[in-house]
Order: sequence, then structure tokens, then C-alpha cells
Amino acid sequence: MSSTTAAGPDLLAAFRDGTRVIELGHPLYTGMAGSPNHPGFRMTLERRHGDAVRPDGGSASNEVIVTGGHTGTHVDALAHVSHDGLLHGGVDAAEAQRGGKHAVHGAETIPPMVTRGVFLDVAAVHGVDVLGAGYGVTAEDLERAAERAGAEPGPGDVVVVRTGWGRLFGDPQAYVGKETGVPGMTVEGAQWLAERRIVATGTDTTAYEQIPAGAGHRVLPVHRVLLVDHGIHIVEHMACEDAAEAGLGEFLAVFAPLRIVGATGAPVRPLAVVPA
Repeated sequence: MSSTTAAGPDLLAAFRDGTRVIELGHPLYTGMAGSPNHPGFRMTLERRHGDAVRPDGGSASNEVIVTGGHTGTHVDALAHVSHDGLLHGGVDAAEAQRGGKHAVHGAETIPPMVTRGVFLDVAAVHGVDVLGAGYGVTAEDLERAAERAGAEPGPGDVVVVRTGWGRLFGDPQAYVGKETGVPGMTVEGAQWLAERRIVATGTDTTAYEQIPAGAGHRVLPVHRVLLVDHGIHIVEHMACEDAAEAGLGEFLAVFAPLRIVGATGAPVRPLAVVPA
């Protein structure tokens, strides 16, 4: 999906004039933080240089990667969550998943997102580096962050919400926050975003939404609001600190998830492109 309609020459001229690319995702590595509900990421070398040497002296190395679709920075497909047995659009979830993959709303249907992005720094609105554990991001928070960014989200946009919690990504136990809770979106905030008809929204936590202390991932109502009710994709485990330091507001979002047929989520390398 794209809401960027600039003509080719104009777009190329903009790049020739100079742009900066800001990474909005984490590198993938064995042992990184992740949701307890999903398989973790593992990578190991299957062949090392010198295991086999060609007659001309050349050698090659390769690896085996094992991962869940919701590990590291990733996008939720609409097949990820059902409510009362139904996926987005009233699709029967049990029927859709027969055969070991989702026949409807799989990760291959997540659109490539080359569109307008809006960065809403809620932590900065509150004058803190990191929102408090278990804090719920409200519609008022989003409105204030949009005013600060000078950019109101609109149809087809990608909205990135910074809580600051991503600073804890290197400490898996603290980041998952089972005992402390994790800041994130409330249902009210999700509805505010849905009213603006965005295509996707992400943040710098493992579950996107507010997790009260001790609650874990027992219920995730914001996922229902966004994925099931409104067909809005969720991006989790984002890296927002470089963007915050750069004062990111409005930007060109480039999000291209892997097209894994029938999957419920897919890794993505989200990028923010801004003038240099």
C-alpha cells in the first residue's frame, strides 16, 4: 500500500538532494528479548569456512535459522488474532487454518508499506526517557504527541508510537516485564488510531498494548480492536531511540515484511527516510 504519489523524476530528485535513513528495527540475534508466547530466534553456522575447500582454494560458510513469525521486529498478519472464532472481515478462523497454514489473511497478504509515516513520541510528551511500567497510552497522549510532531495521522499512514521501553531490549527479563508490567496502547488509544484509518501501527515493546503488572499476555484487547475489528497491522519490537534523538516527526515509511505464505506474522526491517 502506498499513499506516496510523487512522480518518478521528483522522487529521484529528492533522493539526489540527500536523504537519511533511520533504522526502526532491531538486529536479529540468538538470545534477544521476545514474547514468552512465541518461539525464539536461533541462528548457528551449519558450514564453516574450511569445512569444505574447493580445488581453487575457495570456501563458503552458511547458517541455519529457526524463528517464530513474531520474534524480533515483525508485522502481525490479520490471521494472527481471532475473536469469537472469527478473523477480520468475519472469516471463520477454524476453516481458514486447515492444512497447517492460513488460507486467508496470511503474512503474504500484508502490503508493502511505502507511505507516509508519523512518529508519536509519547515518552517525550511526558518529559521522560521511558514511560512507567504498565502505563496506558491514551487518546489524549496521542493527540499531544501529534501536536508535538506537527503531523496528524491520516488514511494509509503508518504510525510509530514511542514509549521508551525499547531501551530495555538488551535485558530480556526487564523488557518482557512480567512482574512490572509494560507501557503500551489502551483500547481508547487504539480506537483513536483506527478512526484515522491508518494501515499499520507499531511500538517499542513486545506486545504493543498496555500490560499491567503481573498480568502477562493473558488478554490483549488492543489486538482485537486493530487486527480483527479494523484490519490494521501491528508492528512490535521496534527500535525508536535513534528516531527520537533525530526528532523524527513526519517521514517516508518503508516497511516490507517477508511474504511467508499462510503465516501469522513476518519479520520486517522498517525504515524511516527523511531529508538529510
